Amino acid sequence: MKPRSDCPLSFTLDFFGDKWSLLILRDMMLENKSTYGEFLRSDEKIATNILADRLSMLETYGFVIKQVATDKKSKFVYSLTEKGISLVPVIMEIGLWGSTFNPPGLNPQLLNALEQNKEATISSLQEKLRSKPQL
Repeated sequence: MKPRSDCPLSFTLDFFGDKWSLLILRDMMLENKSTYGEFLRSDEKIATNILADRLSMLETYGFVIKQVATDKKSKFVYSLTEKGISLVPVIMEIGLWGSTFNPPGLNPQLLNALEQNKEATISSLQEKLRSKPQL
């Protein structure tokens, strides 16, 4: 993908200018979702064609990897790459902003942990995601 300009915000929006990509990443980071069916069951009710498109885009640009599930050869499992995990602080900041202006916002335990020690909470979540077994 050729960036529209040299602006870093424009470059970022080329990937995340729609709500669905960020919500898929949120579900992977905070809800431990990893399959197409799990993403479909999210509260926001993503359409199947949009979900397939966003998962493909996230895979193509290296935010997630797709692997065949060990329990069922016709099922795929998605996991975050290091590039995807590097977005944890961004997702947390967006969540904190949303919690401020649209309560109740984030899960109360997560919100409290972020308010108490944001850096440690983010580092802990990133380590948990890095140690998640790959199939």
